[in-house]
Amino acid sequence: MLVDQLVFAWFSRHPDEKFSLLNRCQLEKPKTQAAAPDLMLYLRDDYPTCEAGQRRYINLAEVRVPDLVGEVGDTILATDLDEKKHFYAKLGIQEYWVIDVRGKRVIAFILGENGVYQEIEISQALKGLKLSLINQALERLETETNGMATIWFSQQVVNLLKDDSV
Repeated sequence: MLVDQLVFAWFSRHPDEKFSLLNRCQLEKPKTQAAAPDLMLYLRDDYPTCEAGQRRYINLAEVRVPDLVGEVGDTILATDLDEKKHFYAKLGIQEYWVIDVRGKRVIAFILGENGVYQEIEISQALKGLKLSLINQALERLETETNGMATIWFSQQVVNLLKDDSV
């Protein structure tokens, strides 16, 4: 998935930030609903791990919630923008992304103090990343491979870092 590659490219340019990117793990708060997000990002050292040969399951009664969760919406975008958004808000996940495959864009939300997601243009989990940059990388898939789009994205991140140091 291109978004995974973009997250890795982002952190390759931010080597002091610790992270763990988990995919296809069941995320559950016992005795409530469960989901299997397409993207799950933990920041810092205190992230869960999945044992080899064991089911990919994260029990939120035992570990903290991810810092960011993402869903790839190619056929059921409405579900990702409604039901799943409300579910992740109830779990207290701070940042939620919906990757709109057909629209070639990421719709991102941050959890407000009132427990409701508000749309954002700059990621807080990926400190300062303008989501328009991810959208541009997604648009490049019309004419390029995902590898080429990732290289382009990585170069843009380097340029941003240069601009910030001036």
